[in-house]
Amino acid sequence: MALFAFDNSYARLPDRFYAKLPPTPVAAPGLVRVNTALAATLGLDAAALAAPDGVAALAGNVVPEGAEPLAQAYAGHQFGGFSPQLGDGRAILLGEVVGPDGLRRDIQLKGSGRTPYSRGGDGRAALGPVLREYVISEAMFALGIPTTRSLAAVTTGQPVYRETPLPGAVLTRVAASHLRVGTFQFFAARQDVDALRTLADYAIARHYPDIAQAEEPYRAFLGAVVGRQARLVAQWMLVGFIHGVMNTDNCTISGETIDYGPCAFMDAYDPNTVFSSIDHGGRYAYANQPGIVHWNLTRLAETLLPLLAEASEPAIEIAKAELAGFAPAFEDAWHAGLRRKLGLAQPREADLALAEDLLARMQANAADFTLTFRALCGAAAGPEGDAAVRALFADGAAYDGWAGAWRARLAEEATAPAARAAAMQAVNPAIIPRNHRMEAAIVAAVEHGDLSVFEALLDAVARPFEDRPGLERFTLPPEPEERVLATFCGT
Repeated sequence: MALFAFDNSYARLPDRFYAKLPPTPVAAPGLVRVNTALAATLGLDAAALAAPDGVAALAGNVVPEGAEPLAQAYAGHQFGGFSPQLGDGRAILLGEVVGPDGLRRDIQLKGSGRTPYSRGGDGRAALGPVLREYVISEAMFALGIPTTRSLAAVTTGQPVYRETPLPGAVLTRVAASHLRVGTFQFFAARQDVDALRTLADYAIARHYPDIAQAEEPYRAFLGAVVGRQARLVAQWMLVGFIHGVMNTDNCTISGETIDYGPCAFMDAYDPNTVFSSIDHGGRYAYANQPGIVHWNLTRLAETLLPLLAEASEPAIEIAKAELAGFAPAFEDAWHAGLRRKLGLAQPREADLALAEDLLARMQANAADFTLTFRALCGAAAGPEGDAAVRALFADGAAYDGWAGAWRARLAEEATAPAARAAAMQAVNPAIIPRNHRMEAAIVAAVEHGDLSVFEALLDAVARPFEDRPGLERFTLPPEPEERVLATFCGT
């Protein structure tokens, strides 16, 4: 029986969109994990994937039936500097499957060896970054945030060499597609308008089929991508997520979160937080993310100018008009999300100021982002919950000074306290994949061959909105000696 029922639409695009080649075999494939729930969503047999033949395919040692392996071409701005050719330097798209839900998804091997786009790299991935992407992508899914997902992880039985030798691994990544802003930039840099039109038509058919018959489909396409990305970055920020490397080649056309390299979740709230070890100037700091996404979308708009109008001036005006939709789309999503986090069902003009006042007090008092909003759920049920929130502030009086205004605002709502608390618990997670927990899982796996810490963390983040007895340790911020202040891209 075939492992995947492939239907490979991207492989039917012109040759200049990719390089066809198989993954590079590894020494001794070993299964780390198959995502049984995701396999079922895709209509796949998880047991077959976990069997020896399945593991061989997930490692790249065997090309499964129906696959048309290829490395995608794309360009990108990396930290503001443009590279006209990047591409899949350590990933192979095996093909696409259409699940029982009717949705088409890519099946990609990450860490599968050199490609024509490797730029001198070894094309491999280390076990630590593979486990990080597995946990955090699945955590994001559980949090309800659009994301690529992890179908499987396997070890390779051979080392990769970074600062030190590390165990190698391959991640099987699932995505609505791997189309990026950088994919459009690749063809724009070559002034290949025919390819741009083909790519735009493909992206519309795959991700925005409802606009295919629009009077101005390419304008509608740009506006649709702008809207999805605006809502996505708002969702990130509402859970304290920092992508860390939001280059244009990591900005998807589908509106999914992709490429979990130096990403992290904040502990203490500070809008200037940066974790990425290579983000020396704070370009991708927490608070900068909306502006950076808008910047990336402006680069997308530039590539689409030849499709928006025959003359440059009207094309630029169309692009500006669609890009102008970013700020209101982001603000609507951000403000609505803050209201939900605070238990406010009926919008009021002063709600944003109330939320911003809380955030400012949290920053001044090093209050934990996740724990503060989770504790507010209890405080919303009654004043007896205030003590738990106060304890998170260096100066508890800072919370008291805000809580009075919040309670006065809650009094304007018709929702019963218990129902309000339950609604808040559904949007304020108790558990996120905190840096120190992620680091502990990686160290245990890489240095001691112990995957139990990874498995426990994965189980915890799969149900982030529940209070689960026995898992209290996953809700706690790090002790001073446990803090992880820098994260790494893994390449």
